[in-house]
Amino acid sequence: MSALALNAEALYMELLRGVRSLCTANTRLVGITSGGAWLAERLQRDLGLPGESGQVSSVMHRDDFAQRGLSSGGQTSLPFEVDGADILILDDVLYTGRTIRAVLNEIFDYGRPARVQLAVLVDRGGRQLPVQADYAAARVALPESQSLALARDAEGRFSFEVEIKAPLS
Repeated sequence: MSALALNAEALYMELLRGVRSLCTANTRLVGITSGGAWLAERLQRDLGLPGESGQVSSVMHRDDFAQRGLSSGGQTSLPFEVDGADILILDDVLYTGRTIRAVLNEIFDYGRPARVQLAVLVDRGGRQLPVQADYAAARVALPESQSLALARDAEGRFSFEVEIKAPLS
């Protein structure tokens, strides 16, 4: 499947189906800034879950903080007690696993959840750490020189943006 042919709305519907099967009465949705947070917001509404979803930033725990610095992404907001919670992390694209590692560290700064699962819209492979999604709506292969990011329009519809990464100097 070509990245350019990915239909983000169709994949969202597949993610909705998969997340529904992972959720229990105690599941709390937490989206990674920004694409994952958009997914968590919409899933919270579409699943009819009470309360609001959380948002988690990986910025403070990244292993490449020295190169990236503070991004303009959102801050962590977990509107529930983390201790003992059943947390489902949502992200738009799973690639190296480094963001997930950083997000886990951030969540554990807030408490000790009973269980943490991961659901993603797209798993593009290329792992550098032993991280695996419990559910992926799609698996695609992209060249290392390309990045895939979720975009959202004013009406809340999703699409994908493919960017060519500049070579490291």
